Formats: sequence, structure tokens, C-alpha cells
Amino acid sequence: MNCLLCNRDVPQNLQFHDLFLLRQTQSSLCARCRAQFEKIPNAHCPRCYKPGTSSLCNDCKRWESQGVPIQHTAVFSYTPAMHDYFSHYKFIGDFRLRGVFAPYFKQLPKGYTPVPIPVSQKRLQERGFNQVTAFLDAEKIPYTELLQKSETLKQSSLSRTERLATKNPFFVAPNLQIPSKICLVDDIYTTGATLVHARETLKKASPKTDIISFSLCR
Repeated sequence: MNCLLCNRDVPQNLQFHDLFLLRQTQSSLCARCRAQFEKIPNAHCPRCYKPGTSSLCNDCKRWESQGVPIQHTAVFSYTPAMHDYFSHYKFIGDFRLRGVFAPYFKQLPKGYTPVPIPVSQKRLQERGFNQVTAFLDAEKIPYTELLQKSETLKQSSLSRTERLATKNPFFVAPNLQIPSKICLVDDIYTTGATLVHARETLKKASPKTDIISFSLCR
């Protein structure tokens, strides 16, 4: 097969049981492209996984000063290579690219119901898919779409200050029971505002629900 990012040939090492079962274990990236992406190092914020610090980061200090506890995990640093990946996946709408990082969503914590961050109906019609649920669907990970989103400006078009000042765009979908333990799932954690708003919405509807969060990037 070819690399999903650069189209180079990706050698595959077939095992006997793969041939016997008529299946092939495939890598969707070549070694060169894979090397461009950086996993979050051991030195990271203990609350949100922001790389580069082993103590509480300023983002988490600000949220905690507002009475908002952060309990978040992430896998990759949001590097220029990751920015380019999401530009093609989300904004150009290359649906095939979900397969590049979908396997990492198997790291979602056990015992929590995954609740993906939604996109607005307008954005869904423009793009054709929700980038977060596409990751989950690719790995057949069950989830519950508890949240819906009103129309807002694209987060990528906003400055850091504007993101933090954004009003809560989420509301709980009707006629759904809220589980006792939820893991909010998103693609990128930037300031934390999106996940904080989602958490706030669910907490208003079910104050005793235990809510944590997960994203591919931080």
C-alpha cells in the first residue's frame, strides 16, 4: 500500500496467520512521515498533558482559579506536521486520513462512556463528516453523542484571547440519559475552552457525573 500522506510505497510484513485469515496488517504511514509526528514527552503538565513542563501549566492554573478542574490526557504534540495533517483532514476534507491516527483512540480510558465533541450542522454539511467520530468509527469504538453544537466561528480562525472569550455553544441532545462516567473526546486541545464548555453543559444537566477528557493532540 501507499503512505496516506506522501504516497510513497509502504512495505508490509505479512505473517502466516494474516495470509491464512485473508487479512493484512497494514501501516498507513511510511517511516519518513511517521517520524515527523512527536508524542508528548514524559515532561508534561499533570492536568492537561501540555508538553514542556512537569508542573501545573498556566492554562490549568487559570481554569482551576475559576473552579474548573482539568483531568485530561493526550497523545501527540501539536507540531507543524500535525497542523498540516489536520489542514488536509479537516479543512480540505480528506476522509481517508482518519486512518492515520484512529488506532490511538484505543487508548481511551476504560469504564468511561466516550462522548465526542460535536460540530455544528453547517460545518457537518460543509465537511461531510465529524473528524472526531470518524476516528472512533474507524476503530469501531462505541460512543454516545450527548452534545449538540450551535453555529459558531471556526476555532482555527480565532486568536487565543478570542477562544477563551467564546460563549458556550453546546447543549445536551434531547431524550438521552447521561452516564455516570464520561470521557469527552476531541481532536486538539488548545486553550481547553471547548472541553470546559462541554463539561459545563453536561454538569448542569447531571451534576454528579464524573467527567474527564481525551484528545489526540495537545
